[in-house]
Amino acid sequence: MYEIWIGTLKDIKLFKGIDLDDLNNILACLMPSIYSYKKKENVVNAGDKFTGMGIVLSGEVLIAKDNVLGERIIMSKLKEKEIFGEIVAFSGNDKWPATVIASTDATILFLPPENIIGTCPRMCSGHRLMIQNMLMIVSKKAINLNKKIEYLTMKTIRNKVSAYLFEEYLKKMQLSFMLSLSRSELSEFLNVTRPSLSRELVTMK
Repeated sequence: MYEIWIGTLKDIKLFKGIDLDDLNNILACLMPSIYSYKKKENVVNAGDKFTGMGIVLSGEVLIAKDNVLGERIIMSKLKEKEIFGEIVAFSGNDKWPATVIASTDATILFLPPENIIGTCPRMCSGHRLMIQNMLMIVSKKAINLNKKIEYLTMKTIRNKVSAYLFEEYLKKMQLSFMLSLSRSELSEFLNVTRPSLSRELVTMK
């Protein structure tokens, strides 16, 4: 089941520096599950029982949070080879804190966290390296969440848009680039209405 995805898995940050033999041994230990989803289908719902963190093998997913007013805020958009659920995986919480939605047809691999930090019968070097990689991934996710909080605390739409565009520029280092979020997704990500965002983009242009 995992063989057809081994080329994708070896390039994922969680398995960085692990050779193919060790990676195959790790997958045999972890016993992950793989599921396919249609566009706009919910991968998991907030409040569902947490059974494992996800790795996007193909397609894209949105991480979204609904507030008490029923308004949806997009926390992030993830592409192939990216991971979600790693924060809650080791928090002791057994519920998904957010909803994950397939924004395209997608295939997701789920890793049970207890198998990651549990005792590996082989205790191969690859397994130890995977745990180190996991610590780095969780640390970077915490930093990214702090950036998200900065967007939400900015008072004006222009400040939010400018900060977001500058972050995208730093990633691509080009003055002209395509945004990874659609206008609707960007409005939800910045927690502003789409008409207000559209008006501000026209004014800024």
